[in-house]
Amino acid sequence: MKAVGYVLRRAKSGRIIVKLFVEVQEGITLYDRRGRKIGVVREVFGPVRSPYASLEPRTDRVGGEIGESVYAEVSADEGS
Repeated sequence: MKAVGYVLRRAKSGRIIVKLFVEVQEGITLYDRRGRKIGVVREVFGPVRSPYASLEPRTDRVGGEIGESVYAEVSADEGS
């Protein structure tokens, strides 16, 4: 797993807003540090050099995760 950003806040729509460090694709699942699913990326937006992602949440406990790092699975061809 590779750190890709951190949880910024929960939007009024219920989606989780993540500040990204690296580019991610829409549709991938992001995880917390323990490997638990946080949500699925539904939209990537903002400036190219400083993007954000909107996640459809998989859990209601996001309040405790604000500010915490989020991770994506790294495929074999991407390395570690």
